Amino acid sequence: MVDTQKFPYKIIDSSLGMVDRMPYLPLTLSLDDQALNTEGLLDTGASVNVLPYELGIQLGLIWENETLSVVLAGNLARFEARAVVVDAQVSSFPRVNLAFAWTRATDVPLILGQANFFFEFEVCFFRARSEFEISPKQSS
Repeated sequence: MVDTQKFPYKIIDSSLGMVDRMPYLPLTLSLDDQALNTEGLLDTGASVNVLPYELGIQLGLIWENETLSVVLAGNLARFEARAVVVDAQVSSFPRVNLAFAWTRATDVPLILGQANFFFEFEVCFFRARSEFEISPKQSS
């Protein structure tokens, strides 16, 4: 197992014609026998992980079956959200369970936030170098 892995920031071209770099992490989400290779935006300002509606559908989630409501804030406050837990695989690190607010929003990235991505992984950002490092939390 690798202790720490580096990832480059992803170049993003916004609809306003601006180019920027953002810390997107490649990962695999899985639920039952469905697996989905995707990427998540590391957001230290996000209280929770956010799963876009389409990704939940691709994982086999059924909106009506998920009954635990979650209240989101900010730009996502107007959308309904439900609590779901899926397996996540980052690089060669051990799988972890990630809890998400599965939102009805369709134009939102997969967001990896404080609860619980940053409880499971140590992350160090090197913005000037356009890279970040990740390692699994250390067992105590």
